[in-house]
Amino acid sequence: MNPYGAEYRKKLTTPPDAVNLIKDGNTVIVGVNFSEPPALLEAIARKAREGGLKAINTYSFNPQQYAAKTIFSPDLADCIRTHAWFVSSSIRNMVRVGLTYFIPSYLHQVPRLIRDHLSVDVSVTAVSPMDKAGYFSFGAASYISVAARLSKKVIVEVNENMPRVFGDALIHISEIDAIVENHCPLLEAVIPEVKPEDEQIGKLIAELIPDGACIQLGIGVIPNAVAGCLSSHKDLGVHSELLVPGMVDLIKKGVITGRKKTFHPRKHLFSVAYGNCEVYEFMNDNPSMESYASDYIMDPANIARNHHMISVNSILEVDLTGQCNAETIDGLQFSGTGGQLDFVRGAYNSPGGKSVLTFYSTAKNGEISRVVPRLESGAGVTTPRMDTHYLATEYGIVNVKGKSTRERALDIISIAHPRFRDELMREADNLRLI
Repeated sequence: MNPYGAEYRKKLTTPPDAVNLIKDGNTVIVGVNFSEPPALLEAIARKAREGGLKAINTYSFNPQQYAAKTIFSPDLADCIRTHAWFVSSSIRNMVRVGLTYFIPSYLHQVPRLIRDHLSVDVSVTAVSPMDKAGYFSFGAASYISVAARLSKKVIVEVNENMPRVFGDALIHISEIDAIVENHCPLLEAVIPEVKPEDEQIGKLIAELIPDGACIQLGIGVIPNAVAGCLSSHKDLGVHSELLVPGMVDLIKKGVITGRKKTFHPRKHLFSVAYGNCEVYEFMNDNPSMESYASDYIMDPANIARNHHMISVNSILEVDLTGQCNAETIDGLQFSGTGGQLDFVRGAYNSPGGKSVLTFYSTAKNGEISRVVPRLESGAGVTTPRMDTHYLATEYGIVNVKGKSTRERALDIISIAHPRFRDELMREADNLRLI
């Protein structure tokens, strides 16, 4: 018999009763990605529509459909002020019209931002069922493991589909104030079909990765395509912002073992996970999988403790000096910095480490070059030119670290689409770069 059963039953309630713990003016932090609690978010939205909540502030990262359909609804903007540390496609229009507020941030600093700048009243998140020792799992620690321990109240939504993950992803029933149950399917990532360009870029990057390296693959189709080109590698490790399906495939194949890792050997470390049912099933109760808060995983000093750390992230555009923009389009916020710069810096400081920033050479069906003479006014500089290491497109891969402005401009032009290279050369001359 579970000794915590009585306490569980005492705290078990309905979503409407649970959200009564949230008061006017409260600050509420929401779990990330597949940890979004749909029943609780719906109850918060309903209470606000009925006039029961006013002037609450919510904070989340990369909000998905459960949050977008509830607390981010435009009709609730007067009573729920929503904030995001990373902009997802679900809330992009809300940010652009000023109904949601974007907070520029490095993901490794989000836990500190919570500690230093927020007085957290309530945390709401989905969790796995309670184990015999009274622990629930967040599935991924991200920032919610920090927020929950700083919160005056913690409300959890138990979902039997949530994987039980170790590391810093556990919370005890004694730390929880209210429990609801809702066993709905977890949100699943939609990974686009791999295109020929993805395979070309994946092969180029795979050649940079030695056996025994530790890898980080960011969000997007290109980083995931890299995983598909690593099947012949041996003893790779994982230290990643995001656990992606391609990584799990490599673990199952025995390519990723973690045996050569110099930081948490034999453990697959991540902060956030977003995959499909197969990924979640593999994560569940798997002692090799450990999730820690972003201030631990994305701390550049910790990243650098992994020898041969290889980081792969996507960008939207790069200029001829090497400045990289991964977060704005036409001066408008498109996504966020996330952990990109954290891994760019951490990987470079790793013994034998490399960071790779990838992108397609063109946008809008080939009409626009993603290599530009200089970033437009208002564009976000996600990775400064001094930090940029490797850049990769379907036309090649170049290392601009330590290069002069002339050398790097020529290297960057060499991986642009051939149709735009002559124009880029003229622009480089006008800018006195060559």
